[in-house]
Amino acid sequence: MSPAETLLSGIGVGTGSASGPVARMAPVPALPAPRAVADPEAETAAVRAALAAVAAELSTRAARVTGAAAEVLAAQAMMAEDPALADTAVVAVRDDGLDAPHALDRACATFRQSLLAAGGYFAERAADLADIRDRALCHLLGVPAPGLPDPGHPHVLVAEELAPADTALLDPARVLAVVTERGGPTSHTAILAKALGLPAVVGCAGAAGLTDGRPVLVDAAAGSVELTPSDDAVARAQERERARLARASAAHGPGRTADGHPVALLVNLGGLAELDGAAAADAEGVGLFRTEFLYLDRAEAPSFEEQRAAYRRVFTAFAGRRVVVRTLDAGADKPLPFVSSADEENPALGIRGLRTARRAPELLDTQLAAIAAAARELDADVRVMAPMVALPAEAAWFAGRARSHGLASAGSMVEVPAAALRAEELAAACDFLSIGTNDLAQYTFAADRGLGELAELLDPWQPALLSLVAATARAGAAAGKPVGVCGEAAADPELALVLVGLGITSLSAAPACLPEVRAALTAHTRARCEDLAALALNAPDATTARDLVRERVGG
Repeated sequence: MSPAETLLSGIGVGTGSASGPVARMAPVPALPAPRAVADPEAETAAVRAALAAVAAELSTRAARVTGAAAEVLAAQAMMAEDPALADTAVVAVRDDGLDAPHALDRACATFRQSLLAAGGYFAERAADLADIRDRALCHLLGVPAPGLPDPGHPHVLVAEELAPADTALLDPARVLAVVTERGGPTSHTAILAKALGLPAVVGCAGAAGLTDGRPVLVDAAAGSVELTPSDDAVARAQERERARLARASAAHGPGRTADGHPVALLVNLGGLAELDGAAAADAEGVGLFRTEFLYLDRAEAPSFEEQRAAYRRVFTAFAGRRVVVRTLDAGADKPLPFVSSADEENPALGIRGLRTARRAPELLDTQLAAIAAAARELDADVRVMAPMVALPAEAAWFAGRARSHGLASAGSMVEVPAAALRAEELAAACDFLSIGTNDLAQYTFAADRGLGELAELLDPWQPALLSLVAATARAGAAAGKPVGVCGEAAADPELALVLVGLGITSLSAAPACLPEVRAALTAHTRARCEDLAALALNAPDATTARDLVRERVGG
């Protein structure tokens, strides 16, 4: 066979590699043939009962886990509980005479199509809804829901698309790696696999042909799945994995290069369920505290007291360490009924991020007041930053608003090209800058970050994206203001070296990713990082940039 026939490609998630036999997820049962409806009330009651049972099962699983897994499952349970989903199925029974399974299938298909059309975060949640449909269908048919395979030995889990309810229960002692046919870098499969430290390749179309028992070698860093690898290939991968783990476990403490140049290593925090794990990490604080969890899935904004209590928990857990709080990033893929407009044709380019605060300033003022109150009570090192800043005047407006509440340090996210191109003026208007590489890539390349087909454009190694990072870092240095990166780019050890070479002063990532990033920094001087950055910047494309840097690092 040719190399193309023995190597499958997809989107790599995390780092590391693993080899083992394939074990596939069992397929869901087929939808039965339609039947005549004699009792519409009984059919609608069956649909409601099935969705309620699924919601209860997901809530139970959420209670058994912690961190990102708990939040993902809780959010999926809310989807199953959504009255609109059941009501849509009821209409299908009442008006179109569909039986319970077909009414449920139509309702879920309708909602799933809406999620896919919305794009971004919503498109990634379509997989969650498909899982709800499958579980509810099994409940209606009286058959067990498809679950994780148990071949009796460690294996590489392969699925068309892995549901969060299953991903949350993965046992890293038995599951060596994960490969899915669909999904993108921000899918729940990707998020949870990274949190578990499992190498994964998602969006791997060729995985459809993998059969149970076939040996494969999964390389997350390369985004590849090697079919029937040779003993030598497996041995080389195992040796690389041992060396990787040894390097990661040897480095501790504040981030710094081999010649002592400091680079703060921070964690990303998406909610209180992740708090214990994040606080226990060997990190210098929180570089990105996403506060949307306080606002989502509710009809009205959280109160001052509710917010203050949540912020106190985080500031207490990170006592003595910095916490950078991003104010509400609503709109686009995270709409809120009390602030977002329902008639935006393209919400990703509409009223989102700081723009929602300009529309409803009382939301921002309440949040800033709650953050400031919690910080004062605990004498915490708290900094705030605004999302989706496009103009220097917006950065200045936000900084003034924050300082009026007694918050001394206010920064701006750099997530759109306009902000990077005017970074000098932006840095002059606030106290620090933080680059969100995920959104910056999306807007730079006009590519939906939730669309796996555009993964090449969304690759953080893209030289055009790195040029915007470099311009922002130079502007920050000229103004004497720190510039951090809190996107997925910060989690890649080799790319972290490039970012430091470009002038980035802090890196914020998932806790599980920090040890390898720290180890990479300690092995290279700042001058070496600058050389690597020049290689990546001058490369013609992302693949070449990555390969050149990895070859130089390995050499």
